[in-house]
Amino acid sequence: MAFLSSLMPPASSIFAAYASATTFIMMLQTMLKQLIPASLQQYIISAVHHYLWRRVDSDTTVIIEENDDMITNEVYGAAELYLCTKNGRDIQNMKISKRYSDTDFRVRFAQSESVVDSFQGIRLVWKFVEKVQEKPNLMYEDSDTGNSNKKRHFKLCFDTKHKATVLETYVPYILEWANSIRSKRKVIKLHTLSSSSCSSSISWDRINLEHPSTFETLAMEPAEKKCIIEDLDRFLRRKEFYRKVGRAWKRGYLLYGPPGTGKSSLIAAMANYLKFDIYDLELSNVRQDSDLRKVLLRTANKSILVIEDIDCTVKLPNRNCPTDDDDDDDNECIPNNSTSSEKQQFTLSALLNFIDGLWSSCGDERIIIFTTNKKEKLDPALLRPGRMDMHIHMSYLTPAGFKLLASTYLNVNDPDHPRFPEIEGLIEEMKVTPAEVAEELMKSDNAETSLEGLLNFLKCKKTKNQ
Repeated sequence: MAFLSSLMPPASSIFAAYASATTFIMMLQTMLKQLIPASLQQYIISAVHHYLWRRVDSDTTVIIEENDDMITNEVYGAAELYLCTKNGRDIQNMKISKRYSDTDFRVRFAQSESVVDSFQGIRLVWKFVEKVQEKPNLMYEDSDTGNSNKKRHFKLCFDTKHKATVLETYVPYILEWANSIRSKRKVIKLHTLSSSSCSSSISWDRINLEHPSTFETLAMEPAEKKCIIEDLDRFLRRKEFYRKVGRAWKRGYLLYGPPGTGKSSLIAAMANYLKFDIYDLELSNVRQDSDLRKVLLRTANKSILVIEDIDCTVKLPNRNCPTDDDDDDDNECIPNNSTSSEKQQFTLSALLNFIDGLWSSCGDERIIIFTTNKKEKLDPALLRPGRMDMHIHMSYLTPAGFKLLASTYLNVNDPDHPRFPEIEGLIEEMKVTPAEVAEELMKSDNAETSLEGLLNFLKCKKTKNQ
C-alpha cells in the first residue's frame, strides 16, 4: 500500500489538471461556436450521433403482424408454417392439434418464443409475440382457438447489412416454401359463418371438406362437364389476361334447376378439382353492409364463395317500387331484410358491389357461385355478365347420367345390360332427379336387386304422375 501511495500524485495536482482541462474545453467550445456556423455545428453533431448509434445497434427489426387491416397477412401464415415445420425442434412451448382426417399434427406457437434460423450464412432471430387486447377485435376472432382478444405478430431481427438479402430473397423463399408444403398436404376447408347476438362478432369457422364428389362421379352430360372443366382451366391460366383488360381475377357461376339435381355435388366437384377452399356464406347471419364487406374480405384467394338459394336468402330488388332514377339498372329499390326483433340493414346492392364493384378487386383467383331453384325469380341485375359469367342448368337425369350412376354405385359398366333399356325409357319419359335414382341404387349391395328396385320405383312414380 505504501508503494502504491508513493506512485499516486498529490490531490492538489489532480485538481489542478482537472481545472486546466475544463478550462481548455470551455475555451475550445467558445472558439468553435464563434468560428463554425450553427447549421454546420448541428450537422457535425448529427453525423457523430448517427455514427455512434450505428456502432451500438447494427440490427434491423421487421414486424410481421397476423392481420393487415381487414385482410389476413400471407407472410405471417407462411412464417408460422415455416418455423413450426422446419424449426419446430427449437420451440419450447407449442400447441399441437389433429383432426380425424388429418395425416399429421398441426404445430403452433403457444406463447412468446424465440427461434433462431440461418439463411446463406445470415443469422436470423424470430420472436413470436402474443398480446392481449383490452378491447377484443371480434372480427379477427381465431376460430381454431377461440382467443378473439389476442393479437399476434412476429419480430424478425438480423444484421442491417443483410437487409437486401433478407427482404428480397429470404422472405420470398419462405413464402414459396410454405406454398409448396400446403400444396402437398392440401386439405380443402369448408368455411361457415359463426355469429352471436352481436353482429360485429361475425367470423369464419372451418372444418375439413370431406365431400367425395368429383367430375368423374358427377351425373351430368359429358359435354356439359367438359365445358365446365375447360372454363375452369381457362380461368386459372388467364391471370395476366385479366390484369391486361383491367378486370378482377374472378369468375361467377349461376347453378339453377330443381332440388336434387346435383348443385351441391357440382360445387364440391369444382372445389376438389381446383383444390380451392369453400366459403359458405349464409346471408341471413349478416345484418349490415359493413359486416358483409368485412366478412368477404376475410375470404382467402384461391377460394369458392357459395351463396345457396339466393332467391330465398335475401329480398330481391322490386322494380315496381319507386326509385330516384328508374333508368339506372344498378340503383334498384332494394328493401332491407327484416327479422322479428329488428330490421336488418344488409342489402343486395352491397353484395353486388363486392362481386363486380370496387371491392371486387380486393382478392384474386376467386370463384363466386350462386344457386337457385327458380332462375326466373332473380333480378336481371344479378344475372348480367361480370356478375354471373356462366349459367349452368342442372337438369333432371338423362340416360347418360343414369349409366354413370350405375357404374359408380353398382360397378355395372355394361351399356347393353338387359334392364337398361326399360329404365332409360322411363327416365326419358319422366322428370327424375339424380338424387332420387342414387337413393334407390344404394338400397342393396346386389346390383340386380338395386336395378330391379329402381325399375319398380320408376314405374310407381309414373303411375302417380298420370
